Amino acid sequence: MTDKITKLLVISFILIISGLTLLGASVFTTDMTPDVIFDEVSEQNVEEFAPVLSKRGSWGSEVTSIQKKLKTWGYYTGSVDGIYGSLTEKAVKLFQKRNGLTVDGVAGPITLQAMGIYKSSASSSVDSNLELLARVIYGEARGEPYMGQVAVAAVILNRVADSRFPKTVAGVVYQAGAFDVVSDGQINLTPDDTAYKAARDALNGWDPTYGCLYYYNPSTASNKWIRSLPVSVRIGRHVFCHAT
Repeated sequence: MTDKITKLLVISFILIISGLTLLGASVFTTDMTPDVIFDEVSEQNVEEFAPVLSKRGSWGSEVTSIQKKLKTWGYYTGSVDGIYGSLTEKAVKLFQKRNGLTVDGVAGPITLQAMGIYKSSASSSVDSNLELLARVIYGEARGEPYMGQVAVAAVILNRVADSRFPKTVAGVVYQAGAFDVVSDGQINLTPDDTAYKAARDALNGWDPTYGCLYYYNPSTASNKWIRSLPVSVRIGRHVFCHAT
């Protein structure tokens, strides 16, 4: 009789221990379930983890931003509906063609940067502005006096601050027909150290033009309108003008 009781106690003990083990495993598994389930990932999570890329068939806030930019600049004639259809693709291709980018109709990181659309921190945005300003300086004003190189960047920043122009450095630089350096492809040249230094000085607030919004080379400029503007400052081969 005693042996039977002992066996029953042992079996009961084993069953209890097994049950606790299974329960513990279940609790552990539940606690370790990730907050983000990637089969049902939200649009926000996609934006955080996926590469920056919009193309035909895409939709969402990024596409809306693309359409707004292109519509403002005259590339896009459709409605701003956040859907990347044939009209949006056509507008992106036209933007890419006119701005020396690969014409594939896909709004990848380089095209988005050219439009002034960033998915990055503020410091990265500043770095992007520095790079773009340096490229414009090198393409438009290499060989000019250092002050003249700073002045070219200052004009771009003055336009960003003016309500009549786009609100980003990229938006100003890539505005259709705004800068020869974009249309002739010199924007893609690698800047030298002087161009970077001049860009930094402009970003830090040095404006040798005292608020000018335009500049041109009198010996090469053929645009009658810009030549009609009163000259405010002359630096090297460039003259700088305020708006009328």
